[in-house]
Amino acid sequence: DLSSQDEPPAEISSACASLSLADKPKLAAFAQQVTSALAAELPMQARDGGFIAAGYDRALDETRTLKEDARTFIARLEADYGTETAISGLRIKHNNVLGYFIEVNARHGEAMMKPPLAATFIHRQTMANAMRFSTTALSELEAKISRADGEALAREMDIFNRLLAEADSLGPELAQIADGLARLDVAAANAEWAAEASAVRPELVDAPVFDIEAARHPVVEAALRAGGQGFTANDCRLDARGEAGPRLILVTGPNMAGKSTFLRQNVLLAILAQAGCYVPARRLRLGLADRIFSRVGASDDLSRGRSTFMVEMIETAAILNQATPNSIVILDEVGRGTSTWDGLAIAWAAVEHLHEVNKCRALFATHYHELTGLADTLKACANASLRAQEWRGDLVFLHEVKPGPADRSYGVQVAKLAGLPVAAVRRAEAVLKRLEAKEGSAKRLEDLPLFAATVPPPRSELREPSEAERLLADLDPDALTPKEALELVYRLKKAADSGA
Repeated sequence: DLSSQDEPPAEISSACASLSLADKPKLAAFAQQVTSALAAELPMQARDGGFIAAGYDRALDETRTLKEDARTFIARLEADYGTETAISGLRIKHNNVLGYFIEVNARHGEAMMKPPLAATFIHRQTMANAMRFSTTALSELEAKISRADGEALAREMDIFNRLLAEADSLGPELAQIADGLARLDVAAANAEWAAEASAVRPELVDAPVFDIEAARHPVVEAALRAGGQGFTANDCRLDARGEAGPRLILVTGPNMAGKSTFLRQNVLLAILAQAGCYVPARRLRLGLADRIFSRVGASDDLSRGRSTFMVEMIETAAILNQATPNSIVILDEVGRGTSTWDGLAIAWAAVEHLHEVNKCRALFATHYHELTGLADTLKACANASLRAQEWRGDLVFLHEVKPGPADRSYGVQVAKLAGLPVAAVRRAEAVLKRLEAKEGSAKRLEDLPLFAATVPPPRSELREPSEAERLLADLDPDALTPKEALELVYRLKKAADSGA
């Protein structure tokens, strides 16, 4: 947004100044030379020819005129031969094997092989329905056209090579022009995107802070907008000094609620800001980061003998060993690749190390709700969670970040949304209830019935109730008269016969 400034930024002014040819007479002359030398429509390859404009080089124009005159002469020669032989279907054609040749149908070809036409026309090829001939005049004309083509292309290549040599001698000046064009191109593209995305100019400060309001993930937002949906913007405040906000936030909440999107959008906007771009947010105040570290996703490196968990630990180790108070770190689900207690212990230690040793701005997403208690013991640590609500047995994701920890992960509900069989979902719910009641030791879990022996859920919960089932569900047996009871039997019989 340059409207509020008396002068454009120094970067833009410098780029514009580098494009001026007023103080570059040699470059201005070369630009004029190239403009007049090149044709309006250029071929893909120089060897195809035709890239030098007509009127630029007299010798080239004379050669091209010779080519055009030769083609005109071929048309005239075709008309003369047609008159001489009295064959209206006589045509002069060309292919890469015979070159130029005269073609007539087979019936007329027999006549051309007899005197007096045989003295002029030389037989070249006989085909099923046609015969092909040549003449001395046609062969000479073909050689003339071939030489003209080669001479024209050679002349064009000579001009092209001279332009290349001139460009090479002006290398530094051209590089300055290219740099200015590149800077303006980037600035224009960023400005256009910023207007489309309602992005704002970030405020860069010396303090190690990250304070953003109504941040949006530019890629996810664009995808949602294409589908006619909106993106839920969220705030995030981090301060490596622990003054204007926590330096480490533990992010909890259900799967699919948007934890990974929240983590990634914040560091993505930090990268955009430090690259000199606008950011999709209401406001961003950022202290420059020396490095941005990210540990998200799940991948292995089996060719080097590294499991998914080993890759996760190697990346986590690199972050804990290298992050400084000026770094920004996002960690997503550290410790999930091993047993519950091992993973919790590793995640716990990583959180403490980030807070006490690295002292960097960090977002740490986790499903280990035991970690949320660290916000009470680590002074610069806080909790945040993604909101979700249950409605009529289903889970609704609100994608809003609020202060405080999540009360649960809703994993079973997410599994249900993913399409797990109803029996499997009910089994998970039964196990979860025991675990949440702190009866989840191996011995107490033995009390749970085996999966295979679990009583299957009512059919009405596996599918839509049938018509007969709906009739019975609405029935009050005590209120039925004998006649109504008989009518009901007939209706149930009819429903059963129809397969309902």
